[in-house]
Amino acid sequence: MAIESDLSSSSAGSPACEKDAKALQFIEEITRNPGAEQQKVLREILSQNAETEYLQRFKLGGATDPETFKSRIPVVKYDDLLPDIQRIANGDRSPIFSSHPISEFLTSSGTSAGERKLMPTIDEEMDRRQLLYSLLMPVMNLYVPGLDKGKGLYFLFVKAETKTPGGLVARPVLTSYYKSDHFRTKPYDPYNVYTSPNEAILCADSFQSMYAQMLCGLLMRHQVFRVGAVFASGLLRAIRFLQLNWKQLAHDIATGTLNPKITDPSVRESVCNILKPNPELADFIARECETENLDGIITRIWPNTKYLDVIVTGAMAQYIPTLDSYSGGLPLACTMYASSECYFGINLKPMTNPSEVSYTIMPNMAYFEFLPHEGHDSSSPCTLSGGSPPAQLVDLADVEVGKEYELVITTYAGLCRYRVGDVLRVAGFHNSAPQFHFVRRKDVLLSIDADKTNETELQKAVDNASKLLREFNARIVEYTSYAETKTIPGHYVIYWELSVKEISKWPSREVLNRCCLAMEESLNSVYRQGRVADNSVGPLEIRVVKNGTFEEVMEYAISRGASINQYKPPRCVNFTPIMELLDSRVISAHFSPAAPHWTPERRG
Repeated sequence: MAIESDLSSSSAGSPACEKDAKALQFIEEITRNPGAEQQKVLREILSQNAETEYLQRFKLGGATDPETFKSRIPVVKYDDLLPDIQRIANGDRSPIFSSHPISEFLTSSGTSAGERKLMPTIDEEMDRRQLLYSLLMPVMNLYVPGLDKGKGLYFLFVKAETKTPGGLVARPVLTSYYKSDHFRTKPYDPYNVYTSPNEAILCADSFQSMYAQMLCGLLMRHQVFRVGAVFASGLLRAIRFLQLNWKQLAHDIATGTLNPKITDPSVRESVCNILKPNPELADFIARECETENLDGIITRIWPNTKYLDVIVTGAMAQYIPTLDSYSGGLPLACTMYASSECYFGINLKPMTNPSEVSYTIMPNMAYFEFLPHEGHDSSSPCTLSGGSPPAQLVDLADVEVGKEYELVITTYAGLCRYRVGDVLRVAGFHNSAPQFHFVRRKDVLLSIDADKTNETELQKAVDNASKLLREFNARIVEYTSYAETKTIPGHYVIYWELSVKEISKWPSREVLNRCCLAMEESLNSVYRQGRVADNSVGPLEIRVVKNGTFEEVMEYAISRGASINQYKPPRCVNFTPIMELLDSRVISAHFSPAAPHWTPERRG
């Protein structure tokens, strides 16, 4: 069993300051006896929420012990809680999930019926999230000394928010955090200084925000010691933005005047405070960018960068080769593991290879259980609410190395035995606290950025698009898909094999382009927001392949050992030989001619 202990005496360095030493000591103490800490957390949650409607519904009777809790409270998914969540959204202020008032909804990147999931939260959860953030730099400082001598160039953005019929704000968890006092008025910390002014981060216009943040990063290029974004895809979009806008950026730097497209008064003021004419820097930016050679662009522009701080686990792993190319192979640091529902844990070895990243769950954040994943049927009784028999879940302290589990959480905000949907593999332990490798998000077929599209959603989109083919007596024989990430932003590629009764009536290019848009209109709101507001996803592409192509795919799979009786065409492909086969059979390619409909308001 891989067990590690004592961060401060590890092969890494020493705590950078007394504040760091206290944070590292906290990590040591909280991970020594996770079982006892978890029982304490469960007692606190159940005591705090004892009078809530949800716990009383299952006749918990004030019990706070794990045995009674597990025997009476069902394991649930989002749709099981949706009627209660809708009551809160519509204005019901009674204590349904939490004895504390629901302060806002955090919108998840996961969806239900095409809309973002709404996760109720309470004010004290912000303190808990801030606690986890406060542990990140003390750990990083063990591995990368001297970060207090420079700044971080982080591309951070707020996203659209709305209000529920009952008046509660609904917004992504990071937007909530960036707009909070914890972020806006945080005390000065030399180890955590950003180049981007808060005004630029908090600007809702994505172009103005990105432009201001990039310009400030260029002005302070020698002070930048780390470059980052939340997701790897976000950092690549920033580099693409530089590639497209370097001439105007260089002009602003040369003249000391700000692009008139930056109209937000607070953003203009914050940037103009540091913008002075610098023709030498402007010439340098022009020389580096005009060749369009992006190899090593990050270290060429920001030569003192020590690492990139981005999430490259899970679906984001597809961007690692491009990041390596752009940075000349700088370390990729994945520092924390979190979701809208709960912040879970941190990476205690942030400089490790992305394929070996593991996150240590902090046992004070929530009560954690783990559903053994191997051979688990998603339609088993544990997915049902009400009178379903309880599933046999494993406690945090009892997971086994090498085994995979689905994460189940009980939070202070009132989520009880909630299936997050993440599949994790136990990689080892720090002291007695398990460390998990993120394997994948359950049921996600395609993902470029924050979007997550499952097989059911993809099938619905294909079905809706196929209606446009009926007048041509055409139908889709077979299809598959993949997430194309060589373009920035990335986009969905759908391979179609068509059957047309009369070749003379083959659907026109215009019709097939409209099929692309019809698919996009059918996809969930997170995807459509990425296309319309965030520019994080490019136009969907349909590639029509020759007749018989999917038979060739099947023959190839069978030649590699697949059973002809059990073979099912894959709905998503990422195996290079199959993709090469498909691409060699493409007879036409089509793109969505417009952006799909999206507004911040929820449908229905």
